Amino acid sequence: MNKKQAGIILALLALIITAGVLAAKVNGPVGEVSGKDFAGNNKAASNDDKNASSNKQDFFFESRGIRDKRTAETLQTLNTVINNEKLSKQEKDEAIKNHTMVAMGHENETKIEIALKGKGFDDALCLIENDKARIFIKSKEQLTDKQRKQIQEVVMSVAKLKNVEIEIRQ
Repeated sequence: MNKKQAGIILALLALIITAGVLAAKVNGPVGEVSGKDFAGNNKAASNDDKNASSNKQDFFFESRGIRDKRTAETLQTLNTVINNEKLSKQEKDEAIKNHTMVAMGHENETKIEIALKGKGFDDALCLIENDKARIFIKSKEQLTDKQRKQIQEVVMSVAKLKNVEIEIRQ
């Protein structure tokens, strides 16, 4: 197997994982019906106000679960590639590099969330994608410039990323 074939296999595995995550999100967990898309928007209007409010509160919990599941699946796939004895040293080194990047990204996401909660935010969700961090903050009000600067400083100090996108969720 050459480098090109290994790259194709990794790309196909990523597509399979993405399809699985999307299918799980669309179908929801077994025995449970979810009325929200990944961004936390209601897909259908609900007559039960209590269920609607609990769905809004679950955005951070559900999104964190989806992210953690996706990360675990990706790391497992990379471990399988790393442990494949038929691959060359160069291909294994590339898989090890990708494994390290995914693991470090997940660790940085968690550190950022903890740091933001420590700064007084009710809840926070961090998604790091390449050179960009998307931060979701639980707040009923708009953030002040000082709060936005605090968030950017936390992301910069933990993940060394300057490109930060901040969104408010209630």
